[in-house]
Amino acid sequence: MKPDAHARFEDDPTHDAALGAPLVALWHAIWAVAVALTALAAQMMDGLKDAPLAALLLMAFPGVFGVVLMVRDSVGLRLAVMGGWILAATASAGLTGGVTGALPGLILTPLAAGIALDHARVGADRLTRMGAFAVALPLLAGLISTWLNGAEAQGPLLAAVSGLLAMGAIIAAMRLTWSARQRRLAEAEDEAARIAALLEDQPALTLLLDPSGRAVATWGTPPPALSVLSLTEQGLISAVHAPDRPAVSAALARALSGQSVEVQFTPRIALDRRVVMILGPFQHETDRPRLIAQAFDGTAQFARELGLETARVEAEAQSAGKTRFLANMSHELRTPLNAVLGFADIMRQKLFGPLPERYAGYADAIHQAGGHLLDLINDVLDLSKIEAERYQLAMETFDARDAVSAAVALVRLQADDKGVELAAVLPSEPIKVRADARALKQMALNLLSNAVKFTPAGGSVTITLDADGPDLDLAVSDTGVGIAPQDLQRLGRPFEQAGGADQKAQGTGLGLSLVRSLTELHGGRMTIDSTLGEGAAVMIRLPVMVVAASETATEATPVTVEA
Repeated sequence: MKPDAHARFEDDPTHDAALGAPLVALWHAIWAVAVALTALAAQMMDGLKDAPLAALLLMAFPGVFGVVLMVRDSVGLRLAVMGGWILAATASAGLTGGVTGALPGLILTPLAAGIALDHARVGADRLTRMGAFAVALPLLAGLISTWLNGAEAQGPLLAAVSGLLAMGAIIAAMRLTWSARQRRLAEAEDEAARIAALLEDQPALTLLLDPSGRAVATWGTPPPALSVLSLTEQGLISAVHAPDRPAVSAALARALSGQSVEVQFTPRIALDRRVVMILGPFQHETDRPRLIAQAFDGTAQFARELGLETARVEAEAQSAGKTRFLANMSHELRTPLNAVLGFADIMRQKLFGPLPERYAGYADAIHQAGGHLLDLINDVLDLSKIEAERYQLAMETFDARDAVSAAVALVRLQADDKGVELAAVLPSEPIKVRADARALKQMALNLLSNAVKFTPAGGSVTITLDADGPDLDLAVSDTGVGIAPQDLQRLGRPFEQAGGADQKAQGTGLGLSLVRSLTELHGGRMTIDSTLGEGAAVMIRLPVMVVAASETATEATPVTVEA
């Protein structure tokens, strides 16, 4: 039989009924015919009294009723037929006197019917036991009838025939149900054998443990260095390396409380290996509480985890070394660069006399390039400090408008040279915050510089400052080139840039990263919203307000900050 067919065969609760119902109906029909023929033969030979004749006719009734099982079979119908047998046997015994009467063998018919009608869906031998106990009813009815009416002399031939009828019915019923019982037993044994083979051939070790951790039963393949004999005789704890025993004991306790637990331990006899065990509660109706466990060889997994942890530590060490290197190099580069900028500024101002016009242009170029390089070095230095967790915020209470106004003043000249309109929308009342003034100015300056840099001539850049409850909102919007959706997720990470090569050439990708880092150091968050070709808006929300929003929130009015 194919496995899928076998599964359908076992899952179909009507299979046994479909096989047995016609035979059970045939058994009932044969009984009814046999009883009727017995009554007819007895009547023709000697003539029956009214009571025995009525008793035989009553006993034929459940046989006729049982033929219905050929059309329809159900638990309820089988119980009804069984009830008919009990009533018929009790009534016939009452009519004939039971064991002292003309038909003593008929008191055994409930047992025969119980054997024939029994079925696994009704319960294990439930109808057979019911029939055996029900024999007491016809016995009692016969005794009562004899006590009330007295015993009558009866012919031995009819009594013997009734006994033969009952014995024949019992034997036929047993033969009828024996094959079904044998088939179910064979199927159960086959299924048990398959399950046992499956458990024994599994690559892991399955254990049934008592509450102390001793193995009651084992199946499957044990991991290397884990002895099944030791688990059975000495228990799980003794097989575990001493430092891991508390963790295993705690896992056993948690599993006994009803949780599923996974624990890793070192076997006592092989310290270079690891075993992974999954524990869970196992509760059977007739057993005391136990645990079910599966043990696997976790050596390879442990080695991988150890390798990943080692790689993580090395990566963190390299990252920290890179950060320290950048911080040190930034310090070392800024000192000579300040001297270069100073000398270039002296030449630009012609403090020691005039310069040829060509050299004056070189001095301007040196000063401009040096300023750009100094800004880059400062950004790298700040990011390095933040990554190394060495950046210290200088918290103070001040008017946030001052820091923003200073940033606007620094960008004003750049905006005017490029032909970009720069506007600041600041409240008319002071906004008292407790934050790092230099950091707030740096955030505003970086956002404004980016906006002006990527906004073409004729466009506009607007910075807005407002208070919202405990939060300070700083937003910079522009009408520039905008940012593509696929680039939005990357912006804010060091050296990440958006746009084409011409746009990337205008910056280093550190500005937004520094803004995000300084924002997060203040406990705030930065969001970017943009539409490609229409502009972008960056908003920073910082929880730095000193007073409640109701005392600080005023209608925002445009204030132009002069450079």
